[in-house]
This record gives sequence, C-alpha cells and structure tokens, in this order.
Amino acid sequence: MGPLDVINLSPLMGRTSGHRKIVIGLIDGPVFLRHSDLAAENIKEVRGKQRGSCLDAESAACLHGTFVAGILSARRGSPAPAICPSCTLLVRPIFPETNPVEKEMPSATPEQLAEAIIDCTGAGARVLNLSAALAQPSLKAERPLEHALAYAASRDVICVAAAGNQGTLGTSVITRHPSVIPVTACDLQGRPLHESNLGRSIALRGLMAPGVPITSLGMNGKLQTLGGTSAAAPFVTGAIALLWSEYPNANAVEVRMAITQYKGRRNTLVPPVLNAWSAYQAMAFAQGFRKAS
Repeated sequence: MGPLDVINLSPLMGRTSGHRKIVIGLIDGPVFLRHSDLAAENIKEVRGKQRGSCLDAESAACLHGTFVAGILSARRGSPAPAICPSCTLLVRPIFPETNPVEKEMPSATPEQLAEAIIDCTGAGARVLNLSAALAQPSLKAERPLEHALAYAASRDVICVAAAGNQGTLGTSVITRHPSVIPVTACDLQGRPLHESNLGRSIALRGLMAPGVPITSLGMNGKLQTLGGTSAAAPFVTGAIALLWSEYPNANAVEVRMAITQYKGRRNTLVPPVLNAWSAYQAMAFAQGFRKAS
C-alpha cells in the first residue's frame, strides 16, 4: 500500500489533475523551478524577502520547498505524488537558504507567516499550505498571525497546516485557529507517527495523512525522501485543490466539511485519516442537493 492508497486519493486524481483557476499558496522555501519533473508552467512567484527560485540548490529551504512543490505540482507520471499539477501554485518563500539541519522542521516567525498569508490571499490563493514550525512565539507576536488567518478566512480561503514533529500534546496559534485544518502524520497503516504533535483542537478539526518517508522532487533532476507532518500536509492541500477543481462554485465551508467529514468529534486526541474519495462523494451529494433545491 502506498501513500495515495492510505488516503484513497487515486480515484480523485483519476478524475482530474486540477484546474489553473484553483490557486494554491505554498508558504515554504523557494523552489527549484528547473526540475524537469515539475509543472513549472503553472507555478508563479509571490515576491517576499526571499526569492521564489533557489539560489543555493542544496540549501534546507530549497530542498524543503521543492519537496513540497513536487507533492503538489510534479508532472503526472513522475516518481513524486503529483497530486494537482494543473492547478496554479503560488510560491511565497519564508525560509532563508541555509544549510540543512537534520530532523529539524523549517521555522518562521509569526510575523513572517502573517505577511505571507496576507500576500498569498491577496494574490488569489484559495488554499494555503503551511508546512512550517513557529519560531520565537509570544502572545504579542501571535496577534498579527491570528489577524492574518482571520483575514484569509474572510476571503473564503482554507489554510492547511502541519501540526509539528515535536511529539507533544497541545496546540499552537495556528493549529487551534478555527479556520485552519491541522495535519498529523501517519504511517501506511493509518497510525499516527510518535513524533507527530497531537491535541484536542487538532483532533477536532484536523486530519491525518501519510508522513512516513515520502519520495518527491529534489535538486538538479534528482529525488529526495522526507517525512513528518510537513510531508503530510500537502496531501490534504492537494486533495482540497482537486475537490475545488471539480466543484469551483463551492465555498470554503462546504469544502472543509467534505474533506474533514466532521461529525462532532469528541474525546480524542487523534484526528481521522483523510479519505479523499469519500470527500468527493460528499461534495457530489451536497452540490447535487444544492442544485435540486
């Protein structure tokens, strides 16, 4: 069983590779746009303090950004998951190009994340992928991030965020925000990885997706294998992009309800595993009911 089978994503990918009008904001590192397996014609840059394309192909930021971009926007038939290459990917880097630190998730300050969320929302993103940890958290610094998340929600944008890899119980300003879908990593049997963060708000509104070593795009035409919640989050983001590609007139609440299959979860710290095909069926039913009424 592969990662796509765990979350029942292959049938939905068989229906569509996405639509260019469905825009994903990738808030991460820069991307190695010259990779031959990347659908670079559908990738655009949202300029911030960091460049959208890589300067140092071996930097941690470039490796991470390219890896996540490959899960979403690699060409179909490549070794990467290649979930929604026909969607538009907005690259908004927040990580500086530094040397890799083993097992350390890239981090950004709350202010940096807030600025990137506002930039991507203003540029037309409908779903945001946040595979980043928070550095230097404080109540004062978190307020702009709360405001940015609220702004994105007011524009009908869904935020998907990695829950983190510290193996702790609890939440952050991101994962407890009501507009965010937090993502925990699981193995190929659907069991949460021991290093994945868990918590009541994560279980209440979140999902699990594969975070065992995932193969995606690397540097200079090569592949790389990474894991954890930052690898799991784009599976949820990609599934949302495909749902919206099939039902572009649906609003964020309808898509969120379909993808999370929320039924009043109680008394658990572990979110359910994403079932992308079930989400598609739920969307088809809801949209059919809307037309009938």
